[in-house]
Amino acid sequence: MIVPDLHPKERAARINGSDLHYWVYREELGPTAETVLIVHGLRGTHHGLESIAAGLAGRRVVIPDLPGFGDSGPLTGRHDVAGYAEVIVELIGRLGGAERPIVLVGHSFGSIVASLLAASRPSLVHRLVLINPIATSALRGPYAALTGLTAAYYSLGERLPSRAGRSLLTNRWVVLAASRAMTRTRDKQLRGFIDDNHLRYFSRFHSPAVVNQSFQASVTHTVTDYADQLRMPVLLVAGEHDEIAPVAGQRALAARLPDAELVVISDVGHLVHYETPEAAAAEIVRFLGRCDHREKLAIPEQTR
Repeated sequence: MIVPDLHPKERAARINGSDLHYWVYREELGPTAETVLIVHGLRGTHHGLESIAAGLAGRRVVIPDLPGFGDSGPLTGRHDVAGYAEVIVELIGRLGGAERPIVLVGHSFGSIVASLLAASRPSLVHRLVLINPIATSALRGPYAALTGLTAAYYSLGERLPSRAGRSLLTNRWVVLAASRAMTRTRDKQLRGFIDDNHLRYFSRFHSPAVVNQSFQASVTHTVTDYADQLRMPVLLVAGEHDEIAPVAGQRALAARLPDAELVVISDVGHLVHYETPEAAAAEIVRFLGRCDHREKLAIPEQTR
């Protein structure tokens, strides 16, 4: 799989103690263009979402590395859902979001952060898109035991001396096992691409403490915590075989939201952004176009 080189501009800002790095795709479109800001998942970086950015032609796309991951420094406080949401609020303000609301996209853990932000600061978010959204608690159900083992793994990584903890959490075979457990494609080239990306970027974190705090946040919250406050149009993009964010949970979430659309992409699991980014981007473009058309129809003729 070849990701188009969109020549993004790397930018940095000092926010809540973090030297936050973010990438602006199609910056030449300027602040008057529709801005799509994408929040990555646990242990991710902006790299994993570039294929979706490539499919959003005609839009300015911004993807930060969340504090403590990739090129961004850690926060002064805890790395939790609220802390990350505060950082994204500040970033949106610097991008002109107070004057022109953005399209906010979140993948996996990023869907929780995006939902809290949209629920608490709805004036900043024009549309909300959640890819592989976490709608079911990982602490209950058939995978509760696995969640407990994973929590123990991250907790041990934090308790060990720094070098030993980092070695444990970045172990090549553990990273590959996680990558292959989430991958559903039978395409060997694509599987290799996904494995390579996880080996390159999955272990780019500031410290085991940051990873453990973020993981704890990811399993103690879900999008449903904020569902009743999400009044803007919402698109849910689910994977048919997603075991981390099962489709049944997405259907229940969509039913709770006042203005939601659920799209299930077939033959994919939790890695929609890697395995089927073109399909996901096409659904986002279609959804935004439908929302814009519906909004225009709602404007009285004399005010147009």
